[in-house]
Formats: sequence, structure tokens, C-alpha cells
Amino acid sequence: MQRLVSKQEREMQMTNKLSKDTLFKPTRSTAKTKADITDQTARAILDEEAARRQAKTAKLRAAREKKEALEA
Repeated sequence: MQRLVSKQEREMQMTNKLSKDTLFKPTRSTAKTKADITDQTARAILDEEAARRQAKTAKLRAAREKKEALEA
């Protein structure tokens, strides 16, 4: 059975459907573009590579200093 809807109810339904929240898509204030995501990922990779390089350099330096100390 189809329910009879009053004019006032229909107007309320239309008002509820057409509001600033339903008519326009909400924009996120912290929206990240693809470029931002790519930039963040690339920086993370570069930072990780730099940390590995520094750790390797420190390890090699310590080994060299130890070797030089034994030779002297």
C-alpha cells in the first residue's frame, strides 16, 4: 500500500534533502592530493636511505679506526 503524504511532509522531506550538507560535497580540511602523498612517500624513502648510509658509514669508520689502532 502506498502511503499518502501530506504537502507539509513533502516540503519537510525536500528541505531535508536540499541543504548545504546534502547539496554540496563536504571538503576535507586536511585533504591530501596525490602529489602530497607521493612527496611524503619519496621523502620517507630518502630519509630511510640516508639513515642506512649513515649507519654503514659509522660502522666502516669504527672498523677502520680499530684496524688502524691495531697496526700502530
